[in-house]
Amino acid sequence: MSFEIIIPFLKPIEPLLLSETVSEIMVNSDASVWMEENGEKRLLPDIRFEDGALNAGLEVIANRFGKRLDADSPILNLRLPDGSRLAAIIPPVVNPYPLVTIRKFTSRNFTLADLVTRGMLTAEMAEVLAERVRRGDNILIAGGTGTGKTTLLNVLTDSIPDDERILVIEDTAELHIRKPHIVSAESQTDTHRSSVTFDDLLKAVLRHRPDRIIVGEVRGSEARTLLDAMNTGHRGTLATIHASSAEGAVQRLANLAMRVSGNLTLASVEAEIERCLDLVVFISRRETKRAIERLLILPRGVAGGRQLDE
Repeated sequence: MSFEIIIPFLKPIEPLLLSETVSEIMVNSDASVWMEENGEKRLLPDIRFEDGALNAGLEVIANRFGKRLDADSPILNLRLPDGSRLAAIIPPVVNPYPLVTIRKFTSRNFTLADLVTRGMLTAEMAEVLAERVRRGDNILIAGGTGTGKTTLLNVLTDSIPDDERILVIEDTAELHIRKPHIVSAESQTDTHRSSVTFDDLLKAVLRHRPDRIIVGEVRGSEARTLLDAMNTGHRGTLATIHASSAEGAVQRLANLAMRVSGNLTLASVEAEIERCLDLVVFISRRETKRAIERLLILPRGVAGGRQLDE
């Protein structure tokens, strides 16, 4: 059982951890406990932690995973053995109690057919996306928090040929890629060890002969390194980014890259994106339904972008 290592320190939410249908557990800093199940969030007023118990439990859990959680390092992100994610923030950053979110990967074994059945995309979209991944297009998956970006990215990797070497970079490992030749790396910015940033990792893995590079989320200076990699022959890159539209995803990628691009103009950075990015997949969430809202092809860059079904 993947949660056995943390259950002794989080006993009040043990039933939620063991449930096969609960996808997210949220303990707010007012001590209220919420869960998400089948896309719906619900308050659980009968579940409470005793004063001090949650903070103490989180510190022990952090130590068990070789991480640090105290007043000087109040933010914790870690991956559980099955790929589920635990994120926590403790006082004094939040008050009066710790903030904890546990994202359980109930979707880790989904296939494209499962996502079609659930209405995330059509069968035609699934066929197009699978073919584009197989042939090595560079694809950016965009959307807001909780829209299913990681789920879709994980499923799309099934279409990568088995003989290709896949290098995965994440902040906290969430992907569960079912391929034989895969190397995963996590940034280290909240441990007892020296800090290793996303950009540090990306630069490092480029020296390890990747056929494919997968970036869990583009959100900082790694955008510049990623563009350089794609523009120098690294095809078949998959990445996610937070954005409110397909066009907004391209603009955000350009803006992130510009922060460390010296004197380059926005137009020149967009021109780089034109040369390397093939497709933007935008996912939205309306009430409890997550679905692909738009597939934006970039055959001649941002100016030539068009919707896939046009």
